[in-house]
Amino acid sequence: MRAVLFLLLLACHMTTGAQAQDYPVRPLRLIAPSTAGGGGTDLYARLLGKKLTEAWGQQVIIDNRPGAGMALGAAVVAKAVPDGYTLLMGHPNSLTVGPALRAGGSYDPLQDFAPLTLLMKAPSMISVHPGTGITSLQELIAAARKRPGDMTYGTSGSGSVGNMIGELLSQRAAIKLVHVPYKGASPALLDLAAGRLVFVSSSLVSQIAFVRDGRIRAIATTGANRTRLTPNVPTVIEAGVPAFDVTAWHGVLAPAKTPPEIIAKLNREIVRILALPDVQETLLVEGGEITPTTPQAFAALLRSELQLWTKVVKQAGIALEP
Repeated sequence: MRAVLFLLLLACHMTTGAQAQDYPVRPLRLIAPSTAGGGGTDLYARLLGKKLTEAWGQQVIIDNRPGAGMALGAAVVAKAVPDGYTLLMGHPNSLTVGPALRAGGSYDPLQDFAPLTLLMKAPSMISVHPGTGITSLQELIAAARKRPGDMTYGTSGSGSVGNMIGELLSQRAAIKLVHVPYKGASPALLDLAAGRLVFVSSSLVSQIAFVRDGRIRAIATTGANRTRLTPNVPTVIEAGVPAFDVTAWHGVLAPAKTPPEIIAKLNREIVRILALPDVQETLLVEGGEITPTTPQAFAALLRSELQLWTKVVKQAGIALEP
Protein backbone atom coordinates (compact mmCIF):
# COMPACT_ATOMS: atom_id res chain seq x y z
CA MET A 1 0.00 0.00 0.00
CA ARG A 2 2.83 2.39 0.89
CA ALA A 3 4.54 1.60 -2.41
CA VAL A 4 1.36 2.42 -4.33
CA LEU A 5 0.94 5.69 -2.44
CA PHE A 6 4.56 6.62 -3.10
CA LEU A 7 4.14 5.96 -6.82
CA LEU A 8 0.98 8.06 -6.93
CA LEU A 9 2.70 10.97 -5.20
CA LEU A 10 5.70 10.66 -7.51
CA ALA A 11 3.47 10.62 -10.57
CA CYS A 12 1.63 13.72 -9.32
CA HIS A 13 4.93 15.55 -8.74
CA MET A 14 6.24 14.60 -12.17
CA THR A 15 3.00 15.75 -13.83
CA THR A 16 3.13 19.12 -12.06
CA GLY A 17 6.78 19.55 -13.01
CA ALA A 18 6.04 18.73 -16.64
CA GLN A 19 3.15 21.20 -16.71
CA ALA A 20 5.39 23.95 -15.34
CA GLN A 21 8.15 23.10 -17.80
CA ASP A 22 5.77 23.29 -20.78
CA TYR A 23 3.85 26.31 -19.47
CA PRO A 24 2.36 28.21 -21.19
CA VAL A 25 0.77 26.10 -23.91
CA ARG A 26 -2.24 28.35 -24.57
CA PRO A 27 -3.17 32.06 -24.31
CA LEU A 28 -3.06 33.82 -20.96
CA ARG A 29 -5.48 36.39 -19.60
CA LEU A 30 -4.19 39.40 -17.67
CA ILE A 31 -6.95 41.18 -15.77
CA ALA A 32 -6.55 44.97 -15.60
CA PRO A 33 -9.16 46.25 -13.12
CA SER A 34 -9.38 49.62 -14.89
CA THR A 35 -10.74 51.12 -18.07
CA ALA A 36 -8.89 50.57 -21.35
CA GLY A 37 -6.87 53.27 -23.00
CA GLY A 38 -5.52 55.06 -19.94
CA GLY A 39 -2.18 55.14 -18.17
CA GLY A 40 -1.18 53.35 -15.01
CA THR A 41 -2.80 49.96 -14.59
CA ASP A 42 -3.90 49.57 -18.22
CA LEU A 43 -0.58 50.83 -19.58
CA TYR A 44 1.44 48.44 -17.43
CA ALA A 45 -0.80 45.49 -18.29
CA ARG A 46 -0.51 46.09 -22.03
CA LEU A 47 3.24 46.60 -21.92
CA LEU A 48 3.79 43.44 -19.87
CA GLY A 49 1.34 41.46 -21.98
CA LYS A 50 3.13 42.43 -25.18
CA LYS A 51 6.51 41.37 -23.82
CA LEU A 52 5.22 38.06 -22.43
CA THR A 53 3.61 37.31 -25.80
CA GLU A 54 6.91 37.98 -27.56
CA ALA A 55 8.85 35.84 -25.10
CA TRP A 56 6.57 32.81 -24.96
CA GLY A 57 4.76 32.83 -28.29
CA GLN A 58 1.38 32.70 -26.53
CA GLN A 59 -1.06 35.58 -26.75
CA VAL A 60 -1.61 37.50 -23.50
CA ILE A 61 -5.14 38.90 -23.63
CA ILE A 62 -5.71 42.09 -21.62
CA ASP A 63 -9.13 41.85 -19.99
CA ASN A 64 -10.24 45.24 -18.60
CA ARG A 65 -12.61 44.79 -15.65
CA PRO A 66 -13.17 48.21 -14.03
CA GLY A 67 -15.57 48.71 -11.16
CA ALA A 68 -15.99 48.62 -7.40
CA GLY A 69 -12.70 50.39 -6.78
CA MET A 70 -10.77 47.71 -8.70
CA ALA A 71 -12.35 44.97 -6.60
CA LEU A 72 -14.37 43.60 -9.51
CA GLY A 73 -11.31 42.61 -11.51
CA ALA A 74 -9.53 41.21 -8.46
CA ALA A 75 -12.52 39.01 -7.65
CA VAL A 76 -12.35 37.47 -11.12
CA VAL A 77 -8.77 36.36 -10.52
CA ALA A 78 -9.43 35.20 -6.96
CA LYS A 79 -12.02 32.76 -8.28
CA ALA A 80 -10.09 31.64 -11.37
CA VAL A 81 -8.55 28.21 -11.88
CA PRO A 82 -5.05 28.32 -10.30
CA ASP A 83 -3.18 27.16 -13.40
CA GLY A 84 -1.21 30.30 -14.28
CA TYR A 85 -3.44 31.29 -17.18
CA THR A 86 -5.33 34.07 -15.36
CA LEU A 87 -3.29 36.87 -13.79
CA LEU A 88 -4.07 40.16 -12.04
CA MET A 89 -2.47 43.57 -12.37
CA GLY A 90 -2.64 44.45 -8.69
CA HIS A 91 -2.85 47.86 -7.02
CA PRO A 92 -3.45 49.09 -3.44
CA ASN A 93 -7.06 49.89 -4.34
CA SER A 94 -7.77 46.20 -4.89
CA LEU A 95 -5.43 44.60 -2.37
CA THR A 96 -4.65 46.81 0.65
CA VAL A 97 -6.39 50.21 0.82
CA GLY A 98 -9.64 48.93 -0.70
CA PRO A 99 -10.02 45.86 1.53
CA ALA A 100 -9.27 48.00 4.60
CA LEU A 101 -12.23 50.20 3.67
CA ARG A 102 -14.72 47.45 2.85
CA ALA A 103 -16.73 45.71 5.56
CA GLY A 104 -16.98 42.54 3.51
CA GLY A 105 -15.66 41.35 0.23
CA SER A 106 -15.79 38.55 -2.25
CA TYR A 107 -12.11 37.75 -1.76
CA ASP A 108 -9.37 37.74 0.86
CA PRO A 109 -6.38 39.80 -0.36
CA LEU A 110 -3.92 37.66 1.59
CA GLN A 111 -5.40 34.19 1.15
CA ASP A 112 -6.86 34.21 -2.36
CA PHE A 113 -3.81 35.30 -4.36
CA ALA A 114 -0.29 34.13 -5.09
CA PRO A 115 1.93 37.23 -5.45
CA LEU A 116 4.45 37.03 -8.32
CA THR A 117 6.39 40.31 -8.24
CA LEU A 118 6.02 44.03 -7.85
CA LEU A 119 6.53 46.03 -11.03
CA MET A 120 7.00 49.52 -9.70
CA LYS A 121 6.30 51.89 -6.84
CA ALA A 122 5.45 55.57 -7.17
CA PRO A 123 5.17 58.07 -4.31
CA SER A 124 2.45 60.66 -4.06
CA MET A 125 3.16 64.36 -3.67
CA ILE A 126 1.76 66.99 -1.37
CA SER A 127 1.43 70.40 -3.01
CA VAL A 128 -0.01 73.72 -1.88
CA HIS A 129 -1.35 76.80 -3.58
CA PRO A 130 1.41 79.44 -3.68
CA GLY A 131 -0.96 82.01 -2.23
CA THR A 132 -1.06 80.17 1.08
CA GLY A 133 2.49 81.29 1.83
CA ILE A 134 3.29 77.74 2.93
CA THR A 135 6.69 76.59 1.70
CA SER A 136 7.22 73.35 3.60
CA LEU A 137 5.35 70.48 5.21
CA GLN A 138 6.47 71.74 8.62
CA GLU A 139 4.72 75.05 7.91
CA LEU A 140 1.58 73.24 6.73
CA ILE A 141 1.48 71.20 9.95
CA ALA A 142 2.00 74.35 12.03
CA ALA A 143 -0.82 76.12 10.18
CA ALA A 144 -3.11 73.14 10.73
CA ARG A 145 -2.43 73.30 14.47
CA LYS A 146 -3.26 77.00 14.56
CA ARG A 147 -6.40 76.63 12.44
CA PRO A 148 -7.79 73.16 13.12
CA GLY A 149 -10.53 72.24 10.68
CA ASP A 150 -9.62 74.88 8.10
CA MET A 151 -7.01 72.86 6.22
CA THR A 152 -8.74 71.45 3.15
CA TYR A 153 -7.04 68.92 0.94
CA GLY A 154 -8.21 67.44 -2.34
CA THR A 155 -7.72 63.91 -3.63
CA SER A 156 -8.89 61.75 -6.52
CA GLY A 157 -11.68 60.38 -4.34
CA SER A 158 -12.77 58.90 -1.03
CA GLY A 159 -10.75 55.78 -0.26
CA SER A 160 -7.98 56.71 -2.69
CA VAL A 161 -4.32 56.44 -1.77
CA GLY A 162 -4.29 60.25 -1.50
CA ASN A 163 -7.14 60.12 0.99
CA MET A 164 -5.29 57.54 3.08
CA ILE A 165 -2.15 59.67 2.99
CA GLY A 166 -4.16 62.59 4.39
CA GLU A 167 -5.59 60.41 7.17
CA LEU A 168 -2.17 59.00 8.03
CA LEU A 169 -0.64 62.48 8.10
CA SER A 170 -3.45 63.67 10.37
CA GLN A 171 -2.75 60.84 12.80
CA ARG A 172 1.05 60.94 12.72
CA ALA A 173 1.28 64.74 13.01
CA ALA A 174 -1.69 65.07 15.42
CA ILE A 175 -3.54 67.59 13.24
CA LYS A 176 -7.03 67.88 11.79
CA LEU A 177 -7.44 68.00 8.02
CA VAL A 178 -10.60 68.34 5.96
CA HIS A 179 -10.84 65.90 3.05
CA VAL A 180 -12.43 67.10 -0.19
CA PRO A 181 -12.87 64.16 -2.59
CA TYR A 182 -13.00 64.65 -6.36
CA LYS A 183 -13.71 62.35 -9.28
CA GLY A 184 -10.07 62.16 -10.31
CA ALA A 185 -6.89 64.12 -9.65
CA SER A 186 -7.35 66.68 -12.44
CA PRO A 187 -10.35 68.54 -10.98
CA ALA A 188 -8.67 68.60 -7.57
CA LEU A 189 -5.55 70.13 -9.06
CA LEU A 190 -7.55 72.71 -10.99
CA ASP A 191 -9.25 73.78 -7.75
CA LEU A 192 -5.89 73.92 -5.99
CA ALA A 193 -4.43 76.08 -8.76
CA ALA A 194 -7.48 78.35 -8.43
CA GLY A 195 -6.90 78.72 -4.70
CA ARG A 196 -9.99 76.81 -3.58
CA LEU A 197 -7.97 74.25 -1.60
CA VAL A 198 -5.00 74.46 0.74
CA PHE A 199 -3.24 71.40 -0.62
CA VAL A 200 -3.61 68.30 -2.74
CA SER A 201 -2.36 64.77 -2.12
CA SER A 202 -2.17 62.82 -5.38
CA SER A 203 0.26 61.06 -7.67
CA LEU A 204 3.46 62.85 -8.58
CA VAL A 205 2.94 62.40 -12.32
CA SER A 206 -0.50 64.05 -12.16
CA GLN A 207 1.00 67.17 -10.54
CA ILE A 208 4.36 67.63 -12.20
CA ALA A 209 3.13 69.92 -15.03
CA PHE A 210 1.33 72.18 -12.53
CA VAL A 211 4.48 72.36 -10.39
CA ARG A 212 6.76 73.16 -13.32
CA ASP A 213 4.62 76.05 -14.53
CA GLY A 214 4.34 77.48 -11.01
CA ARG A 215 0.60 77.06 -10.55
CA ILE A 216 1.16 74.93 -7.43
CA ARG A 217 4.10 74.41 -5.05
CA ALA A 218 5.35 70.92 -4.16
CA ILE A 219 6.34 70.64 -0.50
CA ALA A 220 6.78 66.90 0.12
CA THR A 221 6.79 63.46 -1.44
CA THR A 222 5.58 60.40 0.41
CA GLY A 223 8.17 57.72 -0.36
CA ALA A 224 11.22 56.74 1.67
CA ASN A 225 13.54 58.64 -0.69
CA ARG A 226 13.39 61.74 -2.86
CA THR A 227 12.24 61.17 -6.44
CA ARG A 228 14.08 61.47 -9.74
CA LEU A 229 11.54 64.00 -11.07
CA THR A 230 11.59 66.23 -7.98
CA PRO A 231 15.02 65.85 -6.35
CA ASN A 232 14.70 69.18 -4.52
CA VAL A 233 11.42 68.25 -2.83
CA PRO A 234 11.96 66.63 0.60
CA THR A 235 10.13 63.56 1.79
CA VAL A 236 7.52 63.57 4.54
CA ILE A 237 10.04 61.71 6.69
CA GLU A 238 12.63 64.45 6.14
CA ALA A 239 9.99 66.95 7.24
CA GLY A 240 9.90 65.26 10.63
CA VAL A 241 6.99 62.79 10.34
CA PRO A 242 8.52 59.39 11.16
CA ALA A 243 7.85 56.04 9.47
CA PHE A 244 6.00 57.63 6.57
CA ASP A 245 6.74 55.60 3.47
CA VAL A 246 3.60 55.48 1.33
CA THR A 247 3.60 54.65 -2.35
CA ALA A 248 1.14 53.56 -4.95
CA TRP A 249 2.37 50.39 -6.61
CA HIS A 250 1.56 47.86 -9.28
CA GLY A 251 2.34 44.16 -9.13
CA VAL A 252 1.27 40.91 -10.73
CA LEU A 253 -0.56 38.12 -8.93
CA ALA A 254 -2.06 34.74 -9.74
CA PRO A 255 -4.83 32.86 -7.95
CA ALA A 256 -3.85 31.11 -4.73
CA LYS A 257 -2.69 27.50 -5.09
CA THR A 258 -1.05 28.16 -8.46
CA PRO A 259 1.78 25.59 -8.68
CA PRO A 260 5.02 26.98 -7.23
CA GLU A 261 6.95 26.00 -10.38
CA ILE A 262 4.65 28.21 -12.48
CA ILE A 263 4.92 31.06 -9.97
CA ALA A 264 8.72 30.84 -10.16
CA LYS A 265 8.67 30.79 -13.97
CA LEU A 266 6.39 33.83 -14.14
CA ASN A 267 8.51 35.69 -11.61
CA ARG A 268 11.73 35.04 -13.54
CA GLU A 269 10.23 36.16 -16.84
CA ILE A 270 8.58 39.30 -15.53
CA VAL A 271 11.74 40.34 -13.67
CA ARG A 272 13.71 39.82 -16.92
CA ILE A 273 11.20 41.97 -18.82
CA LEU A 274 11.48 44.78 -16.26
CA ALA A 275 15.21 45.02 -17.01
CA LEU A 276 14.65 45.68 -20.74
CA PRO A 277 15.67 49.24 -21.72
CA ASP A 278 12.48 50.02 -23.67
CA VAL A 279 10.32 48.78 -20.80
CA GLN A 280 12.23 50.87 -18.29
CA GLU A 281 11.96 53.94 -20.51
CA THR A 282 8.18 53.61 -20.69
CA LEU A 283 7.64 52.87 -17.02
CA LEU A 284 9.97 55.51 -15.63
CA VAL A 285 8.05 58.25 -17.46
CA GLU A 286 5.23 57.57 -15.01
CA GLY A 287 7.37 58.98 -12.21
CA GLY A 288 7.98 55.90 -10.11
CA GLU A 289 10.78 53.41 -9.64
CA ILE A 290 10.93 49.90 -11.07
CA THR A 291 10.97 47.49 -8.13
CA PRO A 292 11.02 43.79 -9.04
CA THR A 293 10.73 41.51 -6.01
CA THR A 294 10.49 37.90 -5.00
CA PRO A 295 6.99 36.50 -4.45
CA GLN A 296 7.77 36.36 -0.73
CA ALA A 297 8.74 40.04 -0.55
CA PHE A 298 5.58 41.05 -2.40
CA ALA A 299 3.48 38.97 0.01
CA ALA A 300 5.18 40.67 2.97
CA LEU A 301 4.32 44.09 1.50
CA LEU A 302 0.67 43.11 1.19
CA ARG A 303 0.53 41.97 4.81
CA SER A 304 2.20 45.09 6.21
CA GLU A 305 0.14 47.54 4.14
CA LEU A 306 -3.17 45.85 4.86
CA GLN A 307 -2.35 46.00 8.58
CA LEU A 308 -1.38 49.68 8.32
CA TRP A 309 -4.46 50.83 6.41
CA THR A 310 -6.85 48.78 8.53
CA LYS A 311 -5.45 50.54 11.61
CA VAL A 312 -5.63 53.98 9.95
CA VAL A 313 -9.24 53.47 8.86
CA LYS A 314 -10.27 52.28 12.32
CA GLN A 315 -8.52 55.14 14.12
CA ALA A 316 -10.02 57.71 11.72
CA GLY A 317 -13.50 56.32 12.33
CA ILE A 318 -14.17 55.94 8.62
CA ALA A 319 -17.42 54.10 8.00
CA LEU A 320 -16.70 50.86 6.17
CA GLU A 321 -18.27 50.39 2.76
CA PRO A 322 -20.70 47.46 2.37
